[in-house]
Amino acid sequence: MQIPDEVRALAEAQSGVVSRAQLEAAGVPPGLIRWHSGRHWRSLLPGVLMLNTGALTDLQRLVAAQLYAGPAGWLRGETALAIHGGGPTGLRSPVQMFVPHPQRSRRVMWLSIAATRLTNERVIDRGPLRISCRPRAVVDAAADVADERQARAIIVGSIQERFVRLADVQHWVGVRRRNGSVRLTAALAEAATGAWSLPESDLARVLRRSPRLAGLWANPAVTTSDKVPLTTPDLWIDEVALAILVHSRRFHSEVLDWDATVLADKDLRDAGVEVVPLTPNVIANDADTCLQAVLAGLDRAMSRPRPPVIATPRDAWAWVG
Repeated sequence: MQIPDEVRALAEAQSGVVSRAQLEAAGVPPGLIRWHSGRHWRSLLPGVLMLNTGALTDLQRLVAAQLYAGPAGWLRGETALAIHGGGPTGLRSPVQMFVPHPQRSRRVMWLSIAATRLTNERVIDRGPLRISCRPRAVVDAAADVADERQARAIIVGSIQERFVRLADVQHWVGVRRRNGSVRLTAALAEAATGAWSLPESDLARVLRRSPRLAGLWANPAVTTSDKVPLTTPDLWIDEVALAILVHSRRFHSEVLDWDATVLADKDLRDAGVEVVPLTPNVIANDADTCLQAVLAGLDRAMSRPRPPVIATPRDAWAWVG
């Protein structure tokens, strides 16, 4: 019996990796599966096969983990962080996955599966893979490492490099169980004292020149009147709902968890917020232009009624100019 075309198409979409259940659902007899296994196919995990005997790639390992964990599982922690482009380079063993409780945590060969009750995150779909969102991946990766300094480096580095937002990391630290929360909270406090990137720090110094810009907040939580979360601005003037965002090509060249590229402020504009976008290059080389752009934005914001958005300072992270 030949392998059905639908199986070949499925295998192509899954980087040459399929599950035994997928093969049987497509009508491939168990005897044929056994005959090919070890001859023409390679077993990667129990019930998961690669339809060749070549070298295993990182992507094939991830697909195999996803198929073994099932459609309700998703890649987590350091594994998810590596896929998003953060943390140490390269895929490390074991591959880490979540499954929803009451499924059980277990270790199978090079795969580590953890059961979780926190299932309300926005999981990222990427082809056959389901991946934890960036901020949760950062927090879980930091919680998993044994070395406290490494945990702090993961959180502080991710925030300082604008890989994730401080507020989003704070959320996932807050909703975790208490295990490891002390060092995670300490890392957040360290990030808070220097969480801004260099361009944002330079911008704050520039804007302090004008008394009209007193009372700036850093990274407030902003929602609509219906409590729908909006993009967190880098700086905010609450009296008139003015948001200032630093758009960096380095950090916004790919789709980020809180929105996409330089369109990350669209939800703010749709809510009626006056947004002033700036770039690190302009901040570094033309401070006067930055100041005038923000003052012009302030004038526009003052000329219209304040929209019904709600901003909340980030406790110690609020900055008053």
